[in-house]
Order: sequence, then C-alpha cells, then structure tokens
Amino acid sequence: MRVAIIGAGYVGVVTAAGFAEFGNEVICVDKVPEKVEMLKNGEIPFYEPGLGELVGKNLKEGRLAFSNEIGQAIRDSLVIFIAVGTPPRGDGSADLSYVEEVAKEVAKGLNDYKLIVTKSTVPVGTSLRIKEIINNNKNNNTQFDVASNPEFLREGSAVYDFMHPDRVVIGTESDVARAILRDLYRPLYLRETPFVFTDLRTSELIKYASNSFLAMKISFINEIANICDSLGADVHVVAKGMGLDGRIGPKFLHPGPGFGGSCFPKDTLALLKMAQEVGYEFRLLNATIQANQAQMDRAVEKIRIAAGGKLEGTKVALLGLSFKPNTDDIRESPALYIAKRLLENGCILRTFDPAAMKNARSVLGDKCTYCKDSYHAAQGVQVVVVATEWNQFRNLDMNKLKAAMDGDALVDLRNVYEPQKAKEIGFRYWGMGRR
Repeated sequence: MRVAIIGAGYVGVVTAAGFAEFGNEVICVDKVPEKVEMLKNGEIPFYEPGLGELVGKNLKEGRLAFSNEIGQAIRDSLVIFIAVGTPPRGDGSADLSYVEEVAKEVAKGLNDYKLIVTKSTVPVGTSLRIKEIINNNKNNNTQFDVASNPEFLREGSAVYDFMHPDRVVIGTESDVARAILRDLYRPLYLRETPFVFTDLRTSELIKYASNSFLAMKISFINEIANICDSLGADVHVVAKGMGLDGRIGPKFLHPGPGFGGSCFPKDTLALLKMAQEVGYEFRLLNATIQANQAQMDRAVEKIRIAAGGKLEGTKVALLGLSFKPNTDDIRESPALYIAKRLLENGCILRTFDPAAMKNARSVLGDKCTYCKDSYHAAQGVQVVVVATEWNQFRNLDMNKLKAAMDGDALVDLRNVYEPQKAKEIGFRYWGMGRR
C-alpha cells in the first residue's frame, strides 16, 4: 500500500518508519528542506532511541522516502496521514492552521480516491472540518473518505509503542476506510492487538480523555506526596499499596515535580477549552492543571529550603532538563521551569542532561553553566537537584558526588535515592513525600 505522512515531526517520522517496516511504500513530507535532507541521510532531528536504526533500515530497503513535494506525495498515495503540529493558542485551544493547510493541499491533489487520516491530536469535530475543507476546495468529483486514528506514542519508547500498541483506535463512518485501515494495520491484527472502531468524534475524544486521565493520576499522587511530607508517611509505600489494587494499577503513580512534555499540558488545556465551549465546567481537570503548576512551584520551594532559605548567590547543580528520560524534548519541562525560576532568584546554576542541553541552551542561553557530566555539574555547589530520572542519575557514585560539592544538600525531585542511604553518606536529603 502507498502511504503519505504529512509532517516529519516526532509522530510523523515514527509513523512513517513503522508503516514502512510493515512492508508499505511510505513517503514522509515536510516543508522544512533542512529537516528533509537530514532524514534522507538517516539522521533524526530529535532524540528517540531506536528510531534512527528503523529509519536507516527502511531507507536502505527502499520502502521509506522523505520529500518536500506534498502535491506529488498526495497524488501517488492511497492513504494520507495528517501528522502536523497542533500547538496551543493563548486561550488553551488547539491551533489547527497547519491541519487546515494540509486539507487544502489534499483538495488540490485529489486525482483518484483517497483516504485522509488524522494522526495529529485534534479537537472533537476536526475530521469533519477537514472533510468540509476538502469538499469546498477540490476542483473535481473525486471521492474521498476521512478517518481519525489518534497516536498513543510515549517519547523515549515510541518505536516499541508503534509496534506493540495497547490498542489501535479508528474512527470513521466509511466501510471502505475501515477496510483499508484494517489492512494497513494487519501485522498488529496477527499479534491480537485490540482494535477500537468507532465514529469520528468519539475517536478524537479518546486521545484527550486518555491523556487527561493520566495527567490527573500524576497530579493525584503528587498531592498525596505533599500530604506525606506533612504527615511523615512514605509515598512510595502508599503508591505501592494503591497500585496493587487491580482497579488502580501501578503506572503513573510516581511523584515528582509535575508533568510536562508535548502532550499532557497541551491536551489537558485543549480538553478544558472544549468543555468550556459547550458550557460544561470540568472541575476535576481544572484542578489537575492547577495542581500541576503548584507542584512545580513546590519543587522550587524545596530547593530554597535546602539552600537555607535563600536562593540568591546559592550554587545549584540541576541534573536533568528534559521533561522525562530518553528524550531531548524540553517542551513544558518541569526541570526547565525550575531552572528558569532558580535563575530568576539569583542562583548560580550548573546543569547537565544527557540529551537536552542543546535545546535547553536555546531557551536559557548563557545564564547557566552546561557541564560534561553529573560530577562536573556538582563541583563547588551547595545543592544538587535530581530533576529528571535518567537511568544514569539513578546509580551515581554518591561519595564522589558529595566530594565534588561545597555543600551537602540533595533535593531528589524524582525519588531515585533512598533517604536513609543518602543521609548515611552525609547528605541532607529532601524527596517528594519521603519521610
């Protein structure tokens, strides 16, 4: 099957490589020439483990290509996936200008039947809007269908998630579209992956509902951690006791400085905006968003307390800048928010991240020192902060770390170290909900 992916961002490249690995002829299109040239050479413009190998393999075997020619890609393909960005507007709603631009290009390129599939995360009703735009802009009677197929890729494990998804959601009113997508995803049928076939609106809402629920779960355990701080309980044991309940489960019960990234903050705001537009007050989701902001501020306050009540002039080592491990993505990163706040309060900041320092420099500039490793970052500081739970931060030589410092404060915002062991080495320890 010939497939076009419009948008060579995170979702687009992973989707293109995945479908090519399934044996399809895939062309991935983007309007940024420099990005396309990188991808043609097998270079990935962002950090994602395993993706470079998958792209390189399918380029070599001739099933995957990258191009700037959107019109040609549309004309040559049966299935066209829209995988462009939908960034948040100032009011929290999703900006659909890129999606609408692609829909107009599809209308111009219709030469025979096409199936247009929305892969981008879009508000409920967008797929019907795409259908309307194409009908209003096409210059012939060529037939087409639209479908919704939301992505559920986790940064840092996206290749695995594409090949081994928890479920595949497909929304469409067309039997032809349903049959085409069933065939396209046939390798997953053989693995008995659950498929959810539904209408367009329901499919679009499933993505927002899923991400918002997970965000709510994170905020809940963060609130429990805050109560543990006050009551002297251990949130790790509380979370374990909760997670063993089959109705709750253990995932996303890990306290920290708040959620971030390209999905949860954007999607929670977008769903809240959708609810407001239909006159519904989504109290629980609104509280989740507010609790997340408060959690990031609480993390900064922990660092202030560890610094003896004064941030100005305090030397701090911040380990981690990306919003989660195994990615260079700093969008809405709690670690980056903390870095900004520390700098605003006069801290002398030294930072290290295995993948995200280039991206962080574009935001923080030269206001902090970018270090070669964790021990370099800790040299001469009063406070070390673990802000992102990269694996290499989980097993540091704590004696070596402390020896590099001038102080003894360890603020473990990801609870990767045992408080008692840290204290035995000589650290004053602050965690999230650890007594």
